[in-house]
Amino acid sequence: MKRYYPAVIDKDTDSDYGISFPDFPGCISAGATPEEAIVLGTEALAGHVALMAQDGDPIPAPTALAEVTWEPDEQVAFVTLIPVVVPGKAKRINITLDESLIEEIDATSRNRSGFLAEAARAELARRRTAA
Repeated sequence: MKRYYPAVIDKDTDSDYGISFPDFPGCISAGATPEEAIVLGTEALAGHVALMAQDGDPIPAPTALAEVTWEPDEQVAFVTLIPVVVPGKAKRINITLDESLIEEIDATSRNRSGFLAEAARAELARRRTAA
């Protein structure tokens, strides 16, 4: 499921643009431009959420933009929303595959479902990049 989390973009004199996420203390990044900070911040947030999900940590609900606050000494340039895919619970499905393909998968991986999920994620990422 995709959620949109607020991100605070700040800029101090003589520094890059910083990006932080009020819902994920410690998840920060930076970039030379606001656009670069957003791209790198999006990657940082996606990795942070993926690791939290892997560890079984609860993923917080996004804070509403109207409720976002920051420290008085922060030089906030703007606040934006960053999309992130939050992994859901595993769901059993039935699929049909060529038996030789199944044999190849089983020869490569000890976890057929994990292999197929990883392959699907890689293909989805490739298609997003190509679009």
